[in-house]
Amino acid sequence: MNELVFFINNVMIAGSVSGSIYAMGAVGVTLIFSIMRFAHFAHGDMMTFGAFMVLLLTTLFPQAGAAIGVPTPILMLPLAMVLTAGLAVGIDHTFYKPLRAHGVKPIVMVIASLGVTLMLQGLIRLFAGTGGSSLYVDDRKEIFRLPIPIEGVRMPVVITEPQLYLFALTIICVVALHFFLSRSRLGKAMRAMSDNPDLAQASGINTNTIVAVTWMLAGGLAAIAGTLLSLDVTFKPDLSFFLLLPIFAAAIVGGVGHPFGAVAGGFVVGFAESLAVFNWSVLLRPFRDSLPEWLALPSNLAFVGTEYKIVVPFFILVAILVWRPTGIFKGKVIT
Repeated sequence: MNELVFFINNVMIAGSVSGSIYAMGAVGVTLIFSIMRFAHFAHGDMMTFGAFMVLLLTTLFPQAGAAIGVPTPILMLPLAMVLTAGLAVGIDHTFYKPLRAHGVKPIVMVIASLGVTLMLQGLIRLFAGTGGSSLYVDDRKEIFRLPIPIEGVRMPVVITEPQLYLFALTIICVVALHFFLSRSRLGKAMRAMSDNPDLAQASGINTNTIVAVTWMLAGGLAAIAGTLLSLDVTFKPDLSFFLLLPIFAAAIVGGVGHPFGAVAGGFVVGFAESLAVFNWSVLLRPFRDSLPEWLALPSNLAFVGTEYKIVVPFFILVAILVWRPTGIFKGKVIT
């Protein structure tokens, strides 16, 4: 049972955390692709920007959350979402809208997004520096150790306060997105524009409004994902470097242009990473005495080392592109 609890802590909980982060990031990427028809490589930097806004606001008002009994970064998250959504709309209005007006090809938009990536990275590093910072300025991160009421089990299930907020907000965001896209008039207009932009415009749908709402949704989700990841670990200006490949892998695995496929893809990538770096010899330790001498368990049975964790999403990405380019939920093929 101790080995099983170790598996729960290092695979089930860790995979759920990574999957939730990747899912919210991938939803933003796939929404932008389904409406604007290009891969937005600056999305990871919008996640970093949202986390930086929370850090800045928490530094300015460190005791604000104590008044209502929540961590100050959580209290500042809605304002950071608004600021990140504003940044996303501003980037589109400044950089991408003029390109769309000239009718450029999607590859030009992708290259432009790489330029926006470098610009955002430079600005964040200019104001945030290059080192890591904790979003808990005056607060302390709560760590909950849940004992297992079974004799002989010494190891508890460990979960942190930011992880609880992450799981709750992921469920809320996915359910809210479902009802927004399926029930609201604006959500139905977004789906219509995703299917056929020309027909949607001819039907009287205000495409400029749809584009702005898409960017706001993507920016808000990016702020949530970047902030909760930084709460659980630490804020780093190069956060996007570690997030960009996994969220694109998640979007492609689920099916590009399919929001709920992106959620599934996020958890597939998250659990694949956790399973790949997990030391399976720990889980097999109770059977060590029953194995023959020539089949001794090595000390490390992980598929890849922790330092090569970034290889896992890349492998999944290549495999999906070769085996099923439309992804699990048959999204749009990237051309």
